[in-house]
Amino acid sequence: MIRHIVLFTVPKHEDLEAVLDGLSILTGIPAATRLEIATNMKADRFDDGIDIVVYGEFEDEAALAAYHAHPLYQASIDRVRPLRDKRFAGDYDTATAIIEPRG
Repeated sequence: MIRHIVLFTVPKHEDLEAVLDGLSILTGIPAATRLEIATNMKADRFDDGIDIVVYGEFEDEAALAAYHAHPLYQASIDRVRPLRDKRFAGDYDTATAIIEPRG
């Protein structure tokens, strides 16, 4: 399984709901087995700069590629990009994830 995590900053607080609305478009893409969009709780004591988290699960890399290629993905970008500032993304295969102490 592939996990896809995207973090956004939204410089104007009044744009937060519009960004969430734009990202909600992504939930209409059938390639994901799970897709969640949420505001950051900002509970981390070292950094509270991230405003929105997108979390997705995909069966494999082909499903992630299909997600990115879907027309709704571009529709979401068109709505969100003008309102957000930074975007950080990470993808990983859960089969290669470290799940216990090493060494």
